[in-house]
Amino acid sequence: MNSKVRLTMMTLMIGVFMGALDNGIITSSLTTLIHSFEVSPSWGAWIITIYTLGLTISVPIVGKLSDRYGRRALFLIEISLFGIGSLLVALSPTFTFLLIARFFQALGGGGIFILASSYILDTFPKERQGRALGMLGGMNGIASVLGPNIGSLILSVTGSWHWLFLINIPIAILLLILGSKSLEKQEVRSTSRLDIAGILVLSGASLSLMYGLTQLKGTSFKDVLTSASFLTFVLVGIAMYVLFFFLEKRVETKGTEPVLPISMLKTPTYRWSLVLALLSGGILASVIFIPSYVEQYLGVASSMSGYWFTPLALAAGIGAAMGGIVIDKKGPTFTMFAASIIAMIGYVLFPLWVEHTWQMAIASIFVGIGFGTLIGAPINMIATEHIQGNKGVALAGVSLIRQMGMTIAPTIYASFLTRGFAQFGEVLQRNAAEAGVDLSQGGMAQLPKDEDMTTLMSMIEQIPSKEVKELLLKTVHDASGIGFDGLFYAAAVVAAIMLITVIIVHQVRKRAGTPASSAHAK
Repeated sequence: MNSKVRLTMMTLMIGVFMGALDNGIITSSLTTLIHSFEVSPSWGAWIITIYTLGLTISVPIVGKLSDRYGRRALFLIEISLFGIGSLLVALSPTFTFLLIARFFQALGGGGIFILASSYILDTFPKERQGRALGMLGGMNGIASVLGPNIGSLILSVTGSWHWLFLINIPIAILLLILGSKSLEKQEVRSTSRLDIAGILVLSGASLSLMYGLTQLKGTSFKDVLTSASFLTFVLVGIAMYVLFFFLEKRVETKGTEPVLPISMLKTPTYRWSLVLALLSGGILASVIFIPSYVEQYLGVASSMSGYWFTPLALAAGIGAAMGGIVIDKKGPTFTMFAASIIAMIGYVLFPLWVEHTWQMAIASIFVGIGFGTLIGAPINMIATEHIQGNKGVALAGVSLIRQMGMTIAPTIYASFLTRGFAQFGEVLQRNAAEAGVDLSQGGMAQLPKDEDMTTLMSMIEQIPSKEVKELLLKTVHDASGIGFDGLFYAAAVVAAIMLITVIIVHQVRKRAGTPASSAHAK
């Protein structure tokens, strides 16, 4: 690898890390921001929601524009938008201004990963693409997982939430300098009229559907089925996607260049890559529950629980990097087959084996290697291997579908935790009978009846009786264990479905005459 290629990889990796880090960082400062702007928690949640919606709109547009005007130009524009957006967020005088700035920031952050990936697919030789994409995937996975811890560190050192965003500005300036020097200029690939109507309809469809899906957070399936907000926005989004399909089909017959060539959806490997992307989003979403598991089931203090993300994050980075090497030698389907099995083993270890933090670290390493490998190179390579001239759009579709998986899956996983919490009273009665503790004593009456497990933990700390406190902590361990067992088994099922899908994709690629190893692909 010569110095120019090393500089290119460093530029792309720093960019991906910066973009992926932001949403993780914000979760650690959400409470601080809510108090600073004196808004309710429901309004505070919009700090994350508005960023997600901005990503949803920007990803397909950036993908299309990069196919048209080149990756280098769009990469530099995205970095500039992200840097300016970060500055505006840091200087926000009001909450409304903050939300607008977050949306602007998302327009810049949304396309960085797909631009970096498509640049590699365009300019790197086939036999080195897997390793390079794996390194990008590693940066993306590590930043996503470690974001909350890094955010907490910045807050504790600086004492100000503004630095969570100001820190992006020198990094963005550095990236603009490095990108201008290292990234190759690409010619404008098309001079036909851009499909503005298609962009607007696609943006509206994605915005409506993703906003509807964000309503899933913290709700049960019963509540979802009767939620007017969820049903309205999801149905409107689906209807607009149908309209978009027919609009683009019509555009392809004229001189206008479509946003998403419908002919691309006729490619079997691309259709299956979208299924893989959805499942990978479901796998990635499972890891956000690790800190709660460490705190509630393993009894680690809440101030320390986030740090137990570290083994998983490091394993994800190693998995992404090693997965890229394996792809170059064995191909993407073999790599995903192995990664799915490794992730499945990790998930099953949680309910069947883990009782101590060192065991949790080992199980996390399995999960980290598995999902780290999956979110990097293999799906992107399968998505684009039969796509000519529209790699940015193809990767944008993969990214959008993965984001949907990451939005839907937490509600499914959380339903298992809700079921475990619902059995708290029953488990408490059983444990009290075994311990010979009178439930009418020790402040039992002050415990919340309908709150979540986090609220219950804080209430338990206020109980003076040591005997009662130990009883309640054991009950939290047992009740949360019921919920987390279901959650990890569900994640193992998602990994198993991923495994089956990979086998199908392998057969599809064989029928299409695709070589098993990317090193021998033409």
